[in-house]
Amino acid sequence: MDLLLTYKNELLALVSIIVILLLYIIIKNKTSQTKSQAKEDMQNREREEKQILSAEATEKKEEELSKHEIKEETKQTETQETTPTLLDGKEEGDFGVTESDISEKEEGVRKKFVKKDVPPHEKITKDNFKEFAGKRILLAEDNIINQKVILGLLADSGIEVVVANDGAEALDILEKDDDFTLILMDAHMPRIDGFEATRAIRANPKYDHIVVVALSGDTAADDIKKMTEAGMSEQLEKPLKLDALYDVLYAYSDNQNSKAFSYTALDTEEGLEISGYDTDFYHEILKEFLQSYENAAIPVAKAINEGNYSHADKLLLDIIGVSANIGATKLTKTAMNLKSSIQNKAVDSQLYLEFKEDLKNLTQEIKNYLAS
Repeated sequence: MDLLLTYKNELLALVSIIVILLLYIIIKNKTSQTKSQAKEDMQNREREEKQILSAEATEKKEEELSKHEIKEETKQTETQETTPTLLDGKEEGDFGVTESDISEKEEGVRKKFVKKDVPPHEKITKDNFKEFAGKRILLAEDNIINQKVILGLLADSGIEVVVANDGAEALDILEKDDDFTLILMDAHMPRIDGFEATRAIRANPKYDHIVVVALSGDTAADDIKKMTEAGMSEQLEKPLKLDALYDVLYAYSDNQNSKAFSYTALDTEEGLEISGYDTDFYHEILKEFLQSYENAAIPVAKAINEGNYSHADKLLLDIIGVSANIGATKLTKTAMNLKSSIQNKAVDSQLYLEFKEDLKNLTQEIKNYLAS
């Protein structure tokens, strides 16, 4: 007992320490559990947040994909609706327009006329227009002075000119009488201007035989394009020039009796002089030249290719003699140059090509001359 009393304080201290240790252990365990729970809770929240974010991202992606698909479908639909080549015109009916109606209108607007090349010619005078006697022209012009000028130029030519004071009057005339070779159409007129009148004319197959030629002082590229799109085949600039009007009449006329041409391969004056100004004799020589030498380039080439230079030389000598007598100075010179190269046994292929081209041009000019 005395021993317990002696160590009472020490025992109390020990018990206190043990209690403190137990409390510490308990508190530490609880703190550890709390931290562990908090960490676990935090991890759970993070996992939940990730799941939520992932779900939102997936939903957003799906939404964007859906919008993209809708946009693509809309784009395809719009393309199908706006691209004519994807439709054959039968899906929504014909709207009262038949295929023949469309083709006729397009053919009328885009009418293509045969245009002959106009060879070089001398200065045109009023007398040259007599070559087109019997042709009929519709003149649509609102300016009285311009009307008088054109009527004066074509006076005594044998060409009949019918005058319309504007586009509306021109269309009225055509309804009753469409026997015209061409229409000289002023671009700017009251009531119905030249553009609108021309579009109406080109849309009517009845007038497919009539060439519409613009009369206008507008010469800019945009103005010319506008005239062409309306259906005008040519444009004559104001003030009107004789040569330009003659060229248009020749280009779109079936007349073959033009006498205004000058000849670059055939000097008819020289030929007539050599023939003693005997026209019949001169014509006879020209016809014989065509019969004998029109295709002379072929045997000349054959002789050269075979190395038969003596025969080629003889052919060229004949051509030189005849061409000099009919006034074909250009061919005479070319044939002499080719003949010299053959004699030197140094045939120049370019000289042969020039000879061939000159012969071709000469024969065509002879034909034109004989037909005039």
